[in-house]
Amino acid sequence: MNTSLTATTDDKGMGQAVDKASISAHEKIEQAADALHPTVDRLVQGAHQAVDKLAGVATQATYQWEEKSEQVKDMQQKLTDDCRAYVRDKPVTALAIAAGAGFLLSRLLRSPR
Repeated sequence: MNTSLTATTDDKGMGQAVDKASISAHEKIEQAADALHPTVDRLVQGAHQAVDKLAGVATQATYQWEEKSEQVKDMQQKLTDDCRAYVRDKPVTALAIAAGAGFLLSRLLRSPR
């Protein structure tokens, strides 16, 4: 009977040791979390700043793209108008230029035999 009493006492001691270890582990986890909290906050703040900066750059690039696109459209319209005016003013010269360009393109694009 003495053995069963010793086993029960040892079991209680083991249970208390496990409880103490568990409490200690929880305290260490809380300490680590508290220590990491400022670092995580700085990382989050840095990530937000990076996203804001990227969004600003993307917005600026979009506005510049739209502006350049409008300029290209204007230049295309001006070139088309100038070509029409040239053909109207000098139709024979324009026809000769077109025929010459067509001949050169046919030579350049012809497959070698």
